[in-house]
This record gives sequence, C-alpha cells and structure tokens, in this order.
Amino acid sequence: MTSTLESTTREAGDGGAPELTHWIGGAARPGVSGAFGDVTDPATGAVTARVPFASADEVGAAVAAAKAAFPEWRDTSLARRTQILFRFRELLNARASELAEIITAEHGKVASDAAGEVARGQEVVEFACGMPHLLKGSATENASSGVDVHSVRQPLGVVGIISPFNFPAMVPMWFFPIAIAAGNTVVLKPSEKVPSAALWMAELWREAGLPDGVFSVVHGDKTAVDGLLTHPDVRSVSFVGSTPIARYVYETATAHGKRVQALGGAKNHMVVLPDADLDLAADQAVNAGFGSAGERCMAISAVVAVGSCADDLVGRIAERARGLRTGDGRRGTDMGPLVTRAAQERVTGYVGAGETEGATVVVDGRTGEFDADGDGFFVGPTLLDHVTTDMSVYTDEIFGPVLSVLRVDTYEQAVDLVNANPYGNGTAIFTHDGGAARRFQNEVEVGMIGVNVPVPVPMAYYSFGGWKNSLFGDTHAHGVEGVHFFTRGKVVTTRWPDPSHAGLNLGFPRNT
Repeated sequence: MTSTLESTTREAGDGGAPELTHWIGGAARPGVSGAFGDVTDPATGAVTARVPFASADEVGAAVAAAKAAFPEWRDTSLARRTQILFRFRELLNARASELAEIITAEHGKVASDAAGEVARGQEVVEFACGMPHLLKGSATENASSGVDVHSVRQPLGVVGIISPFNFPAMVPMWFFPIAIAAGNTVVLKPSEKVPSAALWMAELWREAGLPDGVFSVVHGDKTAVDGLLTHPDVRSVSFVGSTPIARYVYETATAHGKRVQALGGAKNHMVVLPDADLDLAADQAVNAGFGSAGERCMAISAVVAVGSCADDLVGRIAERARGLRTGDGRRGTDMGPLVTRAAQERVTGYVGAGETEGATVVVDGRTGEFDADGDGFFVGPTLLDHVTTDMSVYTDEIFGPVLSVLRVDTYEQAVDLVNANPYGNGTAIFTHDGGAARRFQNEVEVGMIGVNVPVPVPMAYYSFGGWKNSLFGDTHAHGVEGVHFFTRGKVVTTRWPDPSHAGLNLGFPRNT
C-alpha cells in the first residue's frame, strides 16, 4: 500500500492480509459486521487485503453522516465549493501515479491503461470546476404586469453511487465531482474487488479541504447495495454494471422514490466497410477489443466485416493480436489479467462454447506464456471468426479479451444486425465514405457513435450513456445531463408592491 492509504488500512491481528476500513464522517472506520472479502492481485493470485462488508447499520451511519453534512455544504458558497474542487484537481494531478498504481495492483490493467483511466476521470473533475456557470438559472422581467419570474437549480441531498470493478477511479469520478460541486453529499459503494482507490480518493478529498461527511465510502455486497437503494434519506442512485443488476437497481430504487441513472451492459459493434483503411481498422479493433483485457463497457466485442474485406481484415487483426504480450501490468506488458479467477474461467468457457457452436478460433488466448509470477488470472487476446448471431459469444456480454467477427454482405445488413441487438451502448463505423458514415450515425439505434473512432467515449462536457438495455433511467452521466441529474429545478414568481400605488412617497417617481 502507498503511504496515502495508511490510515485506511489496519494490520490483521493474526498476521494475515491487512484489513481495509470504511470512510465515514471524514475518517476511517473499521468494519464491525464481521463479514469480509478477499482483495487479490490478479497478476499473481495473491490475497493482498481483506475488505469489510458493511451491515445495514453501517450503511445507515454513512447516510446519517452525509445527511448531517448536507445543510452546511448546500449553503456553502459556489466560490468556496469550487476552491475545494480545484484543490482536489491539483492534488490529483500531482499524485495521479499513486492512484494508477493502486488500480493496476487490484484490477490488473497495465500501467498505461490505469494512467489513462485517472486522466479521463480528471476531465470530469475539471468540468465540475465550472459549476458556477453550469448552475446559472434564468430570469424574465415583467412576465406579467409587475411580475418577475426566475429559475434556480438546487442540490438533491444525499446521493448514492455504486461503481463497478473495471474502472475503480474513473467511474466514480463520472458522478461525485458534479454531485459535490452542485452541493450534494455522497456515499460511494465501490466494487469489493477493487476497494482501495475509493479510500485513496476519500483521503484526497479531506486533504483538499472537503468538510467531514460530504464524501463517505462503504464497502460490501448486496446488503450494502440494498441499504443505499432503500434508505429513505438517499435521494438518488448512480450505478454502472451489468444489465441484470442495472435493472434491479433501477426497479428497486425507483420503487423507493429515488431518482436513478443505471448504466448497464453492452455489446459494442465495429462495422468495417470494404472501402475502409484496413490497417487502421485492424489497429483500432485490437486496441478497442483487448485494451484493459476487454473489461470495459465500451470495448469492441463484435467486428462486423462487410463484403469482400473480411478475410483481409481478419488476417490483419490476427497478426497484431499474436504480437501482444500478456502479463503483469507492472512489467510493461500490452495486456494484463482478468480481475478474478471466476472471470478467467467464465471467459475461457465462452471461447470453448463458441468453438463448439461452430466459430473458428483464429487466435486462442486460453493457452500461452504469460509474463508474470505466481498464478494470475490470464486469458490472452482471442479472435473468433465466422461468429453468428445465435452463438453465446455474440448474445452475451463476455467482458474479456474476446473479439468476434461476423460477416455480412451489405451495409444494410450490418445496420440491421446492430439495431437488432438488445444493447445500445456504443458502436463505430470505419469507412472513407462520408455519405455512408452520415447515414450510419442517423440510422443506428445506439447512444454513442464513432466514425473511424472505435471507442466513442465523449468528453466530460458531453454526456455518457447508451440506449436500450444499456441504460435504465433517462439521464446519462456527466455533461449537462449529469448536472441536471444532481440538481432540481425551482421556479420563483414574484410581485413587489409599487410604493407609489399605496400613496407613499419614498422618493420614487410616480408611474404615469
């Protein structure tokens, strides 16, 4: 552990792995439920820490601390809030490498991917630094005779964030900078697989001057999740994860009167037309399919090769995939391990199922040499050709380094294939034909679209989110939609009596 985490890590009394803590009311708080989970180094398989699982009472304590802190934080001036946010930004810039190291140690992604994750999260922090402008209301004078109207946006109160394992820093930063800058208080429930990044950021907030209780962290499993979804003092819930859990979060939280943005799973397509630059397409398919070991909701998992380009495209992707070095992300490798042993077994199981169902295994990542010590959770880059839409490698979100190639004859068939998929997160088209690209972005039923860009994640001043089974709720993350999610609109109509009409002489000229 880095020195930053010393106060949130306790040495185990029996000489085993150290115990992490929760962060409640501005301080580390040991878990008292008696339930723990193991935190592992995915590159070696070694258990590096034990994370406490919060009871309903511990979740309640975090919510109570957030509720107590809300009135003062809500009434803190925008100038003061943004000063603290700017301070958090400066501290994060200076110490980003610490956070990246924690991410690699617990998630497994290579150092460059971890650094990129921190940088993308920082973009939302910087966007939230402009909150005074983003919260400006509007005003109309003399909407009726002597009547003025103005609007304001005000914070919700206590907001809950439930974040996934694959981006332990970036995904929470999609939400909490905007929520905090808008005047809310936050309770974050990170993935129990990668808990330390959240604790590190909590300590950074304290160093930046954030008042106690404005940002809390509770770890745990379904008990902790349900505690946030059902607690009467939690006003909203932001979630990123699989589609079944996103649906559960949405249905449960809305049933308890909460505002919800629940971002679900994905099956992202990359359509390659015959006129595309195939070297560019192959490079980007490899980067988008195998980056972060495929454990990202915007990963390309299905390449749709149109017409005559298929054989050539598959050959180029295979050549590049075979050249990637898989191993410990701290050793300068191209791709790291999967997050857990169970994830490794799930991914290899899908590859086997695809082979049984008739797909051609062009590059097989189930075997090979991996640059790591110990017994890590590795699957190498895997390329499947001749995949069809009824195979499980296509219908299911694998969440691993498996790239499936589907072949179609025409552009129209490619669009129909994409639109028939139940997910609608991100998609891309590779072509030199501007007309085809323009038509594609209009016709495809997906929330985020790239033209010769494989992973179309928008900048922080635009909003992130998909369609169909990739989003439950109607509000995307960050950008203007994120600001509106964490605030409520209020309209004020005023009339002030004119002293002259009451026969008073206050020095104002009388109306004529």
